[in-house]
Amino acid sequence: MTTDSHANHHPSPGEDHGIGHVIPAPILIGVFLALVALTVVTVAASYLPLGDLEIWVAMSIATVKAALVAAYFMHLRYDNPLNAVMFIFGLLFVALFVGFVLMDAAQYRSDLIDPPPARPN
Repeated sequence: MTTDSHANHHPSPGEDHGIGHVIPAPILIGVFLALVALTVVTVAASYLPLGDLEIWVAMSIATVKAALVAAYFMHLRYDNPLNAVMFIFGLLFVALFVGFVLMDAAQYRSDLIDPPPARPN
């Protein structure tokens, strides 16, 4: 009779069990509620006349939401801290670059979008 050497193997207390970090439900619910609240803030901010700050507010909120998702739902908070720092800096730079591009687009928007034709009376 042959026995598999792994069949009766019981992992020791410090051994990796192959299961990722388990986050308690209250933390996940709290992060979810924070994401919902930030979504409500994003919608509310879209109704405010902020002028040139509109894009910066929207991109800032989106960056915070992406950081929360990465930290808790992608488990970066419990991973090597350098990975989380690199991810967050990547998000900040993407937000910065997209923000600058969208700010510049206002300068030539009238050249790209034709006004609607005038209606005859």
